[in-house]
Amino acid sequence: MPLGIRIFLVYFLFVGLAGWFVLSTVMDEIRPGVRQSTEETLVDTANLLAEILRDEVNAGRLQQGRLPQVLQAYGQRQPRAQIWGVEKTQVNHRIYVTDAKGIVLLDSTGTAVGQDYSRWNDVLLTLRGEYGARSTPEDPNDPNSSVMYVAAPIMDGAQIIGVVSVAKPNRTLQPYIERSERRLAWLGGGLIVLGLLIGALLSWWLSAALRKLTRYAQAVSAGERAELPRVRGGELAHLAEAIERMRTELEGKAYVERYVHTLTHELKSPLAAIRGAAELLEGEMPAAQRQRFVSNIEQESARMQQLVERLLHLAQVEQRQGLEEQVAVPLHALVAALLQAQMARIASAALQVQNSIDPALTVWGERFLLHQAIANLLDNALDFTPQGGSVRFSAERSAGQVELCLFNQAEAIPDYALTRLCERFYSLARPATGRKSTGLGLNFVEEVMQLHGGTLQISNAPGGVEVRLRLPLCNAR
Repeated sequence: MPLGIRIFLVYFLFVGLAGWFVLSTVMDEIRPGVRQSTEETLVDTANLLAEILRDEVNAGRLQQGRLPQVLQAYGQRQPRAQIWGVEKTQVNHRIYVTDAKGIVLLDSTGTAVGQDYSRWNDVLLTLRGEYGARSTPEDPNDPNSSVMYVAAPIMDGAQIIGVVSVAKPNRTLQPYIERSERRLAWLGGGLIVLGLLIGALLSWWLSAALRKLTRYAQAVSAGERAELPRVRGGELAHLAEAIERMRTELEGKAYVERYVHTLTHELKSPLAAIRGAAELLEGEMPAAQRQRFVSNIEQESARMQQLVERLLHLAQVEQRQGLEEQVAVPLHALVAALLQAQMARIASAALQVQNSIDPALTVWGERFLLHQAIANLLDNALDFTPQGGSVRFSAERSAGQVELCLFNQAEAIPDYALTRLCERFYSLARPATGRKSTGLGLNFVEEVMQLHGGTLQISNAPGGVEVRLRLPLCNAR
């Protein structure tokens, strides 16, 4: 099955299930949400009426007042209100008042006056000083015929002298619920379809770009001529540029041929990581998680580029018979420049860095190779030094040589690894990330030392790790 179809199917499954779950959840919340809002309004209405009726109930003249005629007139009103596309043509509240014993004193329908409502929860709980409410069906055989009742106490000081209840049939809310459900269904369905369409386009675009890059990478690894494919998108474009630089550096260098198989093998892991991150980016996810996958693509692209460049540099050093230039290289200035270049990284980790090399101390050799070698050692030291740790450079003269020492605070190197650190492609996991490097840095340093007639020594020291380079002293020439 093509990659694009697989990406789309996974995206379809994710978006479809997520959309269905969200839509069904929201649908289920519409009905109780509307009823909760209505109940809140009934609470306000009941408490307002309780204050209005207090004096008449207390005086015992509730039935002799104007309230019965007012309620009768209220029930005959026709609002003709347009509420969110639904026309309201009649009022639906039922209002009844009971005394302190639960006997109905007044009923807007005129049917319950004199009856004992003391056992209904709205009246019973309110007379107890609790929140009184109930939902009772008008027709026991029709679950949609339920009516909400909310009561409020009529108070005379601290004494409850009666209860006023306000009722509203749930069927009057049904048009608004159905309208909301219809609109939500259309909008939700449209968003799901739009999301799937976008997912299909992204799947097609990403799989097409990955196919181009895959074919190009295969052609490069096979030594064939191939034109760099044009792909849009920052990370994919960077990947294409990194592979193109790899090809440019490999072409015309016959001595690199013995590394091709190893290089191809080493590229599988970052390419797989990039493809996996790219596939995951097709789905919906939080912004922080999306940025993490984008960063993974950038890191793996940089890893491939670093692997190629270091391998070529190592191959060039191995092919040399001697140094191309021999000049006096001030060690203090060289180390200071390297530390300055890494100052942002040093500051972010709050490292304590010390350069105690004598400014007058110089060595004899090729400046570029020494710069690259010490830079590799400093990178390793910074990778393994914990937050707030220390890094120290020092040097001393000894028998016509300079011994440069780099100490960094770190966990001790395991015994099994000490003898293998300079092997090609051997690397230990970095404490901060758990990732391994290309495994070419120390091998490169060892080759540079051999060209200079020097040595490389790595050992554990109290509190950390110590690397020693022995180089020819400049005034020994």
